[in-house]
This record gives sequence, structure tokens and C-alpha cells, in this order.
Amino acid sequence: MNHFLAREDFPHLLRALTQAGYDCVGPQIRQGAIVFDHLHSVTQLPQGFQDEQQPAHYRLQQTDSPYWFDWSNGASAIKPYTFAPQENLWAVQRDQSGRLRFQATLPQPQKTAIIGVRACDLAALTLQDQHFLHGKHVDPYYQARRESLLLIGVNCTHAAATCFCVSTGDGPEIRQPYDLLLSEIAAGFLLSSGSTAGATLAAQLPLTPASDAQQHTAQQRMQAATQQQRHLPAKPPLFAHLNHPHWQTVGARCLACGNCTSVCPTCFCHQALEIPDLDGDTSRHERRWDSCFQPGHSYIHGWQIRSNATDYYRQWLTHKLAGWHEQFGRSGCTGCGRCISWCPAGIDLTAEVEQLG
Repeated sequence: MNHFLAREDFPHLLRALTQAGYDCVGPQIRQGAIVFDHLHSVTQLPQGFQDEQQPAHYRLQQTDSPYWFDWSNGASAIKPYTFAPQENLWAVQRDQSGRLRFQATLPQPQKTAIIGVRACDLAALTLQDQHFLHGKHVDPYYQARRESLLLIGVNCTHAAATCFCVSTGDGPEIRQPYDLLLSEIAAGFLLSSGSTAGATLAAQLPLTPASDAQQHTAQQRMQAATQQQRHLPAKPPLFAHLNHPHWQTVGARCLACGNCTSVCPTCFCHQALEIPDLDGDTSRHERRWDSCFQPGHSYIHGWQIRSNATDYYRQWLTHKLAGWHEQFGRSGCTGCGRCISWCPAGIDLTAEVEQLG
């Protein structure tokens, strides 16, 4: 990083994005949590806020610091901006002759710039790209949204107690593709570009060369790696322990609420639904997020393969941490720790893997 953007000049970035036709999205506080939402002014950013996370625990604390990105991660990742929670895939209509006419309903997304993306979420996006874009069949709905994104990453300066991205190899320092990368210090941001679009934006900003002192301060602030306490093995042998008694123990605690899959930045299970109109002549084919913790997820021909919380949790953990190696060449976990913080039962997958190993 060899450029510096003063804090008071950050609005220039928002203006440059707006003038380039982007809808700006950034971290904001909603109902006691940091989430991504439309961003029009730096006053909407969570200045001085830090997060406290533990199993089944997420709290924000405000300080008098000038920092806008002094938190590890929020309740939502960037997944909803590429893999929509609910969308129409195609529509069908009966014409006057009685024949059915099918028509795809491809999205036309607004160009969107997401500010404040973390390393774990960029790593998750790479996994989602592998599934939706780089397989045998490209998903045009995901592709349209993905190509509309401009990603502005911010390096983490501290880790929540639930973070373990070091052990998954995905953070805390951003290494995945980005358009712009920021490292925050009190006076402003060290900035570097990682794409042509990012370089074009950077050229419009009032940047100065980053001094050695500024670069040293930015490096000193990135303490997230040394703060992490949890660890996940690269490839736990879960398939070799499918009948381990601990599955019953964790299943007795699990509420099967699906929070873990909802906040996970890599989960991509979905269901397809037919939504007929009352006129009997038109219908929509809709895709919605689904969860392997839902009873209908494993329903096949009158038989439900998985029917209790033990089965649900075993399916989720073995698929994400073991089965993904066969599908994608790596684990499906990027170490963000959201599934730990947002599990109402306080189930910690790193602790469960240790028990099952």
C-alpha cells in the first residue's frame, strides 16, 4: 500500500463511486448489530464501535475513537448481494390457444460498491464463485449480480473471540481479489488498488504517498492474527466418525433454527417453488434460500432422509468441513465465526470438531 487517503477526504470516495453509477453499501448499525446497508454519508458509518462476540453472544460497545472499521465482522456477510435470498427464475403463462409460454426473468442489478468487506467474506465469495460461476453450468442470476459488484476491502485490526480465519488460511489480512483495499489508522486510510476499476477510482481521489510512519502504524494496528484463540483443522476426519456418540450430544443442544446457515457466508442451499397466480394462467418459478436444518430439505418421494437435529447438524458439519474438499478442493469454512456468535444454543463448531476428532 503506497497511497494515503485522509479521513476528512473519505467523502471524495463516496462521491466518485456515486458519479460512476454505483449504489454505495457500507457497514451500519441496525437493531444492535453491524450490517451492510445503503450508504450516503460517512456519518452513517459505525464510528467508535467495537464488537464483543462469544458463543450465543454479540454486543456492540461505543468508544470515543475515530475509527469506522474497528470491529471484526457483523451479522451479515456480502452473500445476499450475489446469491439473492429470494428471486424469480422464470415465469410461465398460458396463451389463448392453451399453450404454455416460458420466459426467463434475469435480474438487471444496479452497480453496487460494497465498502468494508473483510478477508473471510472475500474468501467466501471466491468459494461462491467456484460453485455458481466456474462449474459445468454457470448460474446467470448470480453472474449478473456478481459482475455488478465493486469490492472495497478493509483489513481487520482486531479479532473477535469467535474468529479463527488464521487456521483456515483466509485472513485476517486480505489476500483475495479486491478492487480497492484500505487499512485504517487514526488519520485516515492506506489505500491500494487491485483492479482496473479500482485504479480508475483511486486516480480520482486526493491521495498522497503513504509515509513510512503511516505504513508502520497500519501494520502495528493489524493484531487480529495474534488475538485469535480458536482453531479448525484443515480437514477433520468427520466421515470416519459418523457414528460418534458426540453427534447425539450436540444434537440434543441444537434447536434446528438454521441461524448458522443463514449467517454463513458460503452456504448456498436453496429450494425451488412454484408460485401460481389465482387466475390459473400464470405462475412463477422462485428460488429461495434453504437450510439443511429444515425438515423438508431432505424430503424425497414421500420419505424424509434426515428427521432430527442430530441428523441436521451432522449433515451440515460433514458437508461443509469434509465433503467440500471433494467438491471444491478445500473446506467450506472461512473462519468468520458467525455461526458461533449467532447460534442461540452457543454451539461452537471448533469445539465440536475437537470432540469428534
